[in-house]
Amino acid sequence: MKNIFSISLLLLLCIGLISCSPQDAVEPQENYEASEWAEGIVWYQIFPERFRDGDPTNQPDRKRARGPEGWQPTSWTQDWYQRDAWEVKASDDFYGAIYERRYGGDLQGVIDKLDYLKELGVGAIYFNPVFDAQSLHKYDASFYHHIDRNFGPDPVGDVNQFEAEDPGNPETWQWTSADSLFLKLIEEVHARDLKVVIDGVWNHTGTEFWAFQDLVKNQENSPYKNWYIVNDYDNPATPDTNEFDYEGWWGFKGLPVFQERNENLMKPVREHIFAVTKRWMDPNGDGDPSDGVDGWRLDVAEEVGKEFWKEWHALVRDVNPEAITVAEIWTDKAREFINGELFTSVMNYRFAYAAKDFLIDDKIDTDEFVRRLKQVQQDYPEGAGHVLQNLMDSHDTARLASFTVNPGIEYEGESHPRDGFKVRKPNAAERQIQRLVAAFQFTWQGAPMIYYGTEAGMWGADDPDDRKPMVWEDLQYEPETHHPFGEKCPADENNFDAELYQYYRSLAELRNNEPTLEKGTAEIAGHDPGEKWVVFKRIFDGEEVIVILNRAEEPLEMDMTEWVKKSELQDQLTGDRFSTSEVIINPVSALILK
Repeated sequence: MKNIFSISLLLLLCIGLISCSPQDAVEPQENYEASEWAEGIVWYQIFPERFRDGDPTNQPDRKRARGPEGWQPTSWTQDWYQRDAWEVKASDDFYGAIYERRYGGDLQGVIDKLDYLKELGVGAIYFNPVFDAQSLHKYDASFYHHIDRNFGPDPVGDVNQFEAEDPGNPETWQWTSADSLFLKLIEEVHARDLKVVIDGVWNHTGTEFWAFQDLVKNQENSPYKNWYIVNDYDNPATPDTNEFDYEGWWGFKGLPVFQERNENLMKPVREHIFAVTKRWMDPNGDGDPSDGVDGWRLDVAEEVGKEFWKEWHALVRDVNPEAITVAEIWTDKAREFINGELFTSVMNYRFAYAAKDFLIDDKIDTDEFVRRLKQVQQDYPEGAGHVLQNLMDSHDTARLASFTVNPGIEYEGESHPRDGFKVRKPNAAERQIQRLVAAFQFTWQGAPMIYYGTEAGMWGADDPDDRKPMVWEDLQYEPETHHPFGEKCPADENNFDAELYQYYRSLAELRNNEPTLEKGTAEIAGHDPGEKWVVFKRIFDGEEVIVILNRAEEPLEMDMTEWVKKSELQDQLTGDRFSTSEVIINPVSALILK
């Protein structure tokens, strides 16, 4: 997670650590165990409010969205930069009211599109937060033990049930309509032989979180006063002034931070989180986790003490030894967290940095590209490389397609129209770069992750423009003709890109049917620092797949006899055959050969 209002200080600091000198490899952890099902699997990230509206009766209302007068849900298919009347009235700036928009994505919409994901070749789904929260992004939880009221079929009934419980006592917890629908979603996911992982945000809550609300009301008399970092309590002797002050995440008061001691959360907070963890991993409490989630992605993992993670990870593995835990860590410090005690995987942003700098920006040579790839391999225990989440974009970055339109822009820090970021649709040449990046993503060691809609052609700048409603084949969308700051822009057709989708589907199908790409080792076979090509091999059980990346604007002719003993090679995507001594690679393209 980033600061929801694009406060990027943290990530700007992180950027300074991206291109650092080689580090000594960490010692392999003897007790490290990867989740076998996650080795080389294809991930798909879903931002629930923007994925699919499957139930038009459960939309958030103006009060829940904290919308201004005239507020109403935004049409799913309208031009993203077209402002509704209530937005114009609320702010002169497009971005002044954008966070109050709601499109109505929900769990039923996900259930309705599970077959789409299966056909795409997805093996595991990562959900941004699904727990009850006021915002569109849900990183500001009101409850951890309930699914968001507007993701289910009966928001009013769910709220009534919230009020009938003691949220601090798990024995009083019941299952709301949204909770029950989420359990049905898990069942439907597992029935398709897919896995489901959800976001755990254990660093902070929202101001509507039940314990924080009690603290606000009762101040020093609250039984939850030690849950948060309180700087000052309200003084009853000054009724006209509220002195209550507390620590917010990176200074943002909308996200109060949990208190820690000795690198661990306070015991009552731990106990609550542990109860929540068990609730979603084994919902019926029978010791069989097959009806629960298959793992967790952990928000801002560096900002929670390691002693907590040790206890929590032990609990997770006790409930389900095959569960995966994926840490959000943006820098090479991630290597400190992947072992048998903390996490099994990370969101591999270091992969994204390297791929962007070489394949999109063309600003590093092959020596540096190869060095970075090898450094990541060296930094993790044996086996961990197969489960690293190799992503290119996410809810915290500009979209991959827009990076190709804006080469040279920092991965974080400049990806916003305020900074001159171009918001137009990619042209054919830029789409070709995206295809090259995708080919690398699906053939390198690790587990490729698609951010929802990347496969359908979606583009967009950083938050909030990276969170547009999903483009679906059965919907007709308005062209994008507006600009957030009124600048002149082309009329960009904005419908489902069937050709690009098919390319991603072909890559996923190849990976799913080729054990060498799923579980094989990755070895750099050749590169030339003066040229723009890299050859690498994936090797598994005596089989080899050879991948050639050509970043140059010219075709490349190669003699592969140095690396391949066979006389003939075949491209695994197109079926084209080549003599090993004369392989032709098109400009800005990849070949996947066997």
